[in-house]
Amino acid sequence: MSRKRLVLLAALALTSAALIPAAALGGTRAAARHTVTLKNIRFHPGNLTINRGDSVTWAWHDGETEHNVTFHGFHSRTQSNGSFTVRFTRAGSFSYHCTIHVSEGMKGKIVVR
Repeated sequence: MSRKRLVLLAALALTSAALIPAAALGGTRAAARHTVTLKNIRFHPGNLTINRGDSVTWAWHDGETEHNVTFHGFHSRTQSNGSFTVRFTRAGSFSYHCTIHVSEGMKGKIVVR
């Protein structure tokens, strides 16, 4: 086989491999984004299961009522609007709460697999 033909075949093989999605080869998947809404002095949803690498955004939609999101290593500022985002890079179970309304049951949990 000629050198020119080998180079052409190698280029074709590399181009074809680049067109195969990583997921089809057992590679990584794109990280997902999830939203937890703070409303009516609750987290919606209260429990959420996600994959490692995914992000969770807590979004304030409770009028003028101030809340925060607190759990091991993370603490949002106390606010009545806006959002707070965390990317979860390790597996585990992460319970969180609002320090202002913990007695009213404003608690949640993120399970990262």
